[in-house]
Amino acid sequence: MTQQLRVGSAVTGSAGQAFAALFRLLKLARPGRPIHPEGLGLAGTLARTGNPAGPSGIDWLDSAGADQVVARFSRSVGLPQALPDILGLALRVSPTGPDADGPADVLLASTGWGLPGRYLLMPRRDVAEASMTTLMPYRGRRGPILLGLRTRSLPPGSLASGEWVLGLHWATPGGRWQECGELRLHAGKNPADIPVRFDPLEHQPPGAEAYGWTRRLRKPSYRAARRPAPPAVGRVPEPGRAPEDHPLQESTTATGRKFMSTVSLLFNSPSADAWRVIADGWLYSGWVVGASRIRDVDAEWPRVGANLHHSVGAWPFVIDDSTRVTAVEPGRSLDLVARGWPMGEAKVEIKLEDRGNQCLVTIAEDAIHGPGKLMPKFLRDRIISARNRETLRRLELMAIGGAGK
Repeated sequence: MTQQLRVGSAVTGSAGQAFAALFRLLKLARPGRPIHPEGLGLAGTLARTGNPAGPSGIDWLDSAGADQVVARFSRSVGLPQALPDILGLALRVSPTGPDADGPADVLLASTGWGLPGRYLLMPRRDVAEASMTTLMPYRGRRGPILLGLRTRSLPPGSLASGEWVLGLHWATPGGRWQECGELRLHAGKNPADIPVRFDPLEHQPPGAEAYGWTRRLRKPSYRAARRPAPPAVGRVPEPGRAPEDHPLQESTTATGRKFMSTVSLLFNSPSADAWRVIADGWLYSGWVVGASRIRDVDAEWPRVGANLHHSVGAWPFVIDDSTRVTAVEPGRSLDLVARGWPMGEAKVEIKLEDRGNQCLVTIAEDAIHGPGKLMPKFLRDRIISARNRETLRRLELMAIGGAGK
């Protein structure tokens, strides 16, 4: 028996360290929150009805009462609402009663409701079709207990527009769910995310305890998620210089606190020729790697706010989306937000430096929303740089050839 416990501890400990390593990689892309990056802050009350039909073995669940709740709803990967994602609801409950010892944190994620689904994370599009459980059990006086929530009613429109009502349930690992309360949440007058960091291992409901194996699985990941992100490492080129014997440069450029993959190419054409191509939105698919066709271009392009409607991918597997101008200095620079869902969005900065019959053109880019941000930064930079090197070569050829005249 002792040997089995040691083996079990080693397995869960190793799994916990593996999860922590994954979180450290994710933090390269998302320094703040590696998962559930954006959320909606909620507040409300939890009315506990107790368990007259039979106790759960967790004092907090077995007694009636009303608790104040602060909550955060989020999507794990951060995909658009139209796409399925792992939904998460973090609760900070302030239990009432003589046994209450500070707030309790309860984390729930979208799973199945029956067996074995209650132990499997399941992506959902919205909360109307989702059931959420703690996935891992608490230890009570009578053994392991899972908690679960199911939506009873939703506000019209988004969760920020009214009251969200959920039923609170508990179950033994293989038993039937029993309802024991009702949770009512609302976003308030000014819906926004909240900075609260929840920790269900340190703050547990009265009468509940985390099993040792769940601590070994979860604690390393929590520690890694809250550790400061390592600084981005890269060679920042000296502004305005590109050695003649190395016309194509690659680096990591710091823009504020964001580090972007950057490549530069010395064109054998004046900057006016390169700008003429960039300023013609209908030529976009001719030099931007990945853009397969242009469907429409706003008449104001390339003014701030103008959109270019393109498709990405190879026929017949193409995705329709758009690119928006966020800043422009005609003849010198153009900042864009390029969209290509479901892969996400990227910030792109194009700069031109005139050198008479030549010009230095620089493209800086990085993912800002969507699954692309989950890729480790060092790997993402390599892919972006390789693509933009080819983009610059195509742009130079079009500039030299007189495209856009």
